Amino acid sequence: MSLKNKTLFISGGSRGIGLSIALRAARDGANVVIAAKTSDPHPKLPGTIHTAAKEIEDAGGRALPVLCDIRHEEQVADAVGKAIETFGGIDICINNASAIQLTGTLATDMKRYDLMNQINARGTFLVSKTCIPHLKKADNPHILNLSPPLDMSAKWFAGHVAYTMAKYGMSMCTLGMAAEFKKDAIAVNSLWPLTAIDTAAVRNLLGGDAMGKISRSPDIMADAAHVILTRPSPETSGNFFIDEQVLRDEGVTDFSRYAPNADALAADFFVPDAVFEALPTKVVRSL
Repeated sequence: MSLKNKTLFISGGSRGIGLSIALRAARDGANVVIAAKTSDPHPKLPGTIHTAAKEIEDAGGRALPVLCDIRHEEQVADAVGKAIETFGGIDICINNASAIQLTGTLATDMKRYDLMNQINARGTFLVSKTCIPHLKKADNPHILNLSPPLDMSAKWFAGHVAYTMAKYGMSMCTLGMAAEFKKDAIAVNSLWPLTAIDTAAVRNLLGGDAMGKISRSPDIMADAAHVILTRPSPETSGNFFIDEQVLRDEGVTDFSRYAPNADALAADFFVPDAVFEALPTKVVRSL
């Protein structure tokens, strides 16, 4: 179960969950393409494509930082082209880039609506579409979308319909492409956290340092992604995975290391009630 010498193309992987997945792969000796739009330091969020690349190389991998805004088709094509030129192919596509704004209909301006849908739904479609010709040539090819189960409960739409539409657009790519590319043995799956994940972006948006008391670290998503990406692609497609379920299936029972400072874990958005009923983890049912 190793990603040694595999090439991962990760959108938006300069920080947070995307970077954690990259570092987990790097420890195996993987090649990682970081395709993100942060080249210069962000005033509120740490990490650039260059700092991510250094961390990947320090962890044992090879890195290619590429400045890429996935809203632009020519930039995605250029980033994929550079990946092929540098590493000779792409084995895994990780659609991690995402935009979020948790506002109701009247409070959501159309500029932000467009941003969320362009990055989340359209960006996932575009990056996948551009990588697929190369994935068809790979041994054990995977697409992994960081998007939720398609739980069509009104409660997931009522408070932030625009964001939900954008995230579910990513998940619909999973549903459709898994069936479309089954004949090519390309696995297409989604992965989503059971609990809130403590990233700089989440702290900036939802609750500052207090998020550390109710969240798990991004490492749980990285470990779950590693399990999925090392499974045989013909047997692992069309799934909406939850991080804790994936790891429990691998025999993990102690999850304390993922939340060393947590007082009580908050449930993430979009997780169906049945998932909580099937797992022993105690969570506060809302962020």
